[in-house]
Amino acid sequence: MLKTVELQPKSLTDYIPIVGEETIEQIRALAEPLKGARVVHINATAFGGGVAEMLYTLVPLMRDVGLEAEWQVITGTDEFFNVTKAFHNGLQGMDLPLTDEMKSIWQQYNQYNAAAFEGEYDFVIVHDPQPAGMHAYRQGRGGRRWIWRCHIDTSTPNPAFWDFIVPYLQLYDAGIFTMQQYVGQGLALPRLAIITPTIDPLSPKNAAQPVEENKKIVRSYGLDLDRPLLTQVSRYDPWKDPLGVIDAYRLVKREIPGVQLALLGSMASDDPEGWVYYDRTVRHAGEDFDIYILHNFHGVGNREVNAFQALSDVVIQKSTREGFGLVVTEALWKGTPVVGGNVGGIPLQVLDGETGFLVDSVEACAEKTLYLLQHPDEAARMGAQGREHVRRNFLSTRHLRDYLQLFSDLG
Repeated sequence: MLKTVELQPKSLTDYIPIVGEETIEQIRALAEPLKGARVVHINATAFGGGVAEMLYTLVPLMRDVGLEAEWQVITGTDEFFNVTKAFHNGLQGMDLPLTDEMKSIWQQYNQYNAAAFEGEYDFVIVHDPQPAGMHAYRQGRGGRRWIWRCHIDTSTPNPAFWDFIVPYLQLYDAGIFTMQQYVGQGLALPRLAIITPTIDPLSPKNAAQPVEENKKIVRSYGLDLDRPLLTQVSRYDPWKDPLGVIDAYRLVKREIPGVQLALLGSMASDDPEGWVYYDRTVRHAGEDFDIYILHNFHGVGNREVNAFQALSDVVIQKSTREGFGLVVTEALWKGTPVVGGNVGGIPLQVLDGETGFLVDSVEACAEKTLYLLQHPDEAARMGAQGREHVRRNFLSTRHLRDYLQLFSDLG
């Protein structure tokens, strides 16, 4: 059997003060004909990254509206996850080789997990490339409708990886992508849904914390809150460009010598490469004691990320490729302006000049960050607009509604 993730219950009623009673009533009405439907989400890990965070909220909310929803996690070793990390990078366009051995490892683990998948469901949602072959190896058994949810940008994939995986994807009844532009060429599915990721405004990472508690948390890592603070929250990954963030910070430091930089990440079980890039980031920072490079093994969890995002003067997300960027959503929800890479789903959130700035280079990142530090009233205005933008578009209630609509359409 696949591992089932244990989940705490959640109630839609708790979201009424944030999104309004009318929105909640609309969701319950949409869910009524689907009551009793069996739904399972399958992904690679229950810890680390935006997919897991979303499922910790989405699945309990599905249960709250009457669906029999579960979340199961596949089994894999470092051998498998090293290969799937290459798939992740290759499908986003990185120039990597795809060897016969890599193909064989991916196929073997997908066969193994397909055999371990038990039960019959109305809707099976398979997340990302790691378990994407399970549908093929189940030969249609286990689910009345199979849906592949792609959280990455496959608009310009490495052809070797794309050509290999497309035959597996074509078997699905539907696909979910974050943006229409992310759908790679040649992928023809019976139904395609565009659903952007969301955050849970009531989760420990996003719910309002007392200011003094936030200050205590940030100070415990040695930072001086009387000085400006820049923060990036992300995996240690070349696409997130932490080295470029450090370079931008150094340019800002020429003008504001007291500025500090915090890089916060989580080391996920399905990303062995993360430790390699973490080491590169540490080496790039060198002996600058105003750079704080932290992760979950330093005790950085949801509350800590919440505190850093809330107290930062500017949050940076200088990605060079990005599926969506939930860390941008989180920062905007806390009223903090964001300087983000002009890629992927970031422009859906960072409305240039309104909720932050979009940038394409280290120099532009430094310039816009410096502007926000030197114009605090403008930064506060952008932060307030960012919070409202998230409230209207990127909260869990909207995510639930979109899934319910897709289930209804698939019948």
